[in-house]
Amino acid sequence: MPQDRKRLPWLVVLLPLLAAVAVPLLLRSGSHIPTVVVYCAHDSVFADGILRKFEQQTGIHVDVRYDEEANKSLGLTQMLLSEKQAPRCDVFWNNQTLGTIRLKNAGVLQPVPQKLLQRIPPEFRDPAGYWCGFAARLRVWIVNTRKMQCSPQAIADALDRPDLSDAAIAVPLYGTTLTQYAEMCREQGLQALQAWHHSLHARGIREVRGNGAVRDLVAAGVCSFGLTDTDDFHAALAAGSPVDMLPFRLQDGSTVCIPNTVAMIRNCPHPETATKLIEFLLSASVEQQLAESPARQIPLGPIEPSRLPPQVQRLLPWSADATNPAAAALSDQQVLNWLSNSR
Repeated sequence: MPQDRKRLPWLVVLLPLLAAVAVPLLLRSGSHIPTVVVYCAHDSVFADGILRKFEQQTGIHVDVRYDEEANKSLGLTQMLLSEKQAPRCDVFWNNQTLGTIRLKNAGVLQPVPQKLLQRIPPEFRDPAGYWCGFAARLRVWIVNTRKMQCSPQAIADALDRPDLSDAAIAVPLYGTTLTQYAEMCREQGLQALQAWHHSLHARGIREVRGNGAVRDLVAAGVCSFGLTDTDDFHAALAAGSPVDMLPFRLQDGSTVCIPNTVAMIRNCPHPETATKLIEFLLSASVEQQLAESPARQIPLGPIEPSRLPPQVQRLLPWSADATNPAAAALSDQQVLNWLSNSR
C-alpha cells in the first residue's frame, strides 16, 4: 500500500503529458481520411445518393458543392476558372458539355487515363481524355395533350401561327437551351439562328427563367407547348400532368443530346481519389441508377435495353440520332457573344 501511494504522484504528472502527446497524434491521423472534392451541377436530389454510395463502397469522403441556381452550370464553370491558379476542386460533374469544353480550352482540366473512358463511345468523350460524357438528356418539345395534338405536323403548324403566346422557351444564355442554340448555329449559321429567334419573340413566345418553368407552364395548360429536356418532361408526367413529348430535331433530322460530363481539375489536391470517383461515375451501375431515377437519363455506355425503364427505352431511338455533343462547342462562343450583347 505505501508503495502504491509513492507511484500516485508520478501518475498524476505522467498522464497529462501522455494525453498532450497522444491527442494531437490521434487528431492528425483522423485528418488523413481520403477525400475527394466535387463541384456538381447535376441536381442534388439525383446526384447525392450516387456520391454517398461511392463513399460507402470506397471509404473515400466526398466533399461536394452544389449550385442550385438556374444558371448553375455556368456559375460553377466561372468558379473553376477563378480558382485556376489555386484549385480547390478535384472533380467537376457537369450536367452538360459546353461549359466543360470551355474549361478544357482555358487550361483548367487535365486528362485522365484512357482506360477509364473505354466504356463510353468515342463520340461522347474527349479524344485526349479531358472529359467524358455519361447519362444523357435530350431536347424535346413538351406538349399539353388537352390543348393540342403531339405530332410533328401539329408542332410545325403551331410554330407557323402569328401568335406564339401559348408557347414557352427558357432563356438561351445558359443551360441546355444554349446548347440547342449552338447546335442550330453550327448547322445553319448565326444569321439563320438570329432570324429564328427574333421570329419567335416577335410573335410573343414566353421566354422564362429555366426549363422547369417551361415544363410547369405547359403542364398547367397556360401554354400549349414548349422546349425543355427529357428529365423535366418526365417530372411532369410523373406528377400526372396531361403531357407528351417529341424530340427537337435540327434541319438534318438529328437530335440534340446533352450528356452529363465528368472531368478532373488540373493540379487538383487529390488526384488519386479523383481518378477513383471518375471511374465510378462512368460505370454501368451509375448509368443504370440514373436511368431508373425520376430523371430517366439515357445510358451512353452498353446496357441491355430490357433492363431499362420503358420511359428510357422510348428515348433510345431518338438518342441514336443525336449529333456529337462536342460539335456545338464550335459555335458556343459566337452564340454567347451575340446573346450577351443583345440584352
